[in-house]
Amino acid sequence: MPHETAAEEARVGGAPPARAPEAVAAPSRVDVTPEAAAFLVVLTAQHGPLMFHQSGGCCDGSSPMCYPVGFFRVGAVDVHLGDLHVDGIDPIEVYMSRSQFEYWKWTHLTIDVVPGRGAGFSVESPEGKRFLIRSRLLVDDELEAFGLAAPTGA
Repeated sequence: MPHETAAEEARVGGAPPARAPEAVAAPSRVDVTPEAAAFLVVLTAQHGPLMFHQSGGCCDGSSPMCYPVGFFRVGAVDVHLGDLHVDGIDPIEVYMSRSQFEYWKWTHLTIDVVPGRGAGFSVESPEGKRFLIRSRLLVDDELEAFGLAAPTGA
């Protein structure tokens, strides 16, 4: 048989090649609703690549603030919570201050969008929509993956 591929050659006279086990996706601390994902595609077209920083309160309450990448500087006092994966755009990094993270480390955060006035410098502000956080407590598998599970045993 001329021009057989390596996979075809491996099957000749035997079983198909073994498949590598599928990777199990690591749990994430952050997610995005379909509505917010669609809005992020629009905002990315207007502003370029984006990032989020979960505000710690004060003037903007505790809103997730959305900025063009490079507009808001993150540093050693910030925790990278994870990335939002939205079809058609680059992953969007999500950060929170380390001190605030100490209170929120037990939660999974989902970024949503609702009608209303956005916060201060966040890019959705003039669009008549605002981002908000929906949170839930981490489940046992997530707690274990993040090293937060209570020790078990004697």
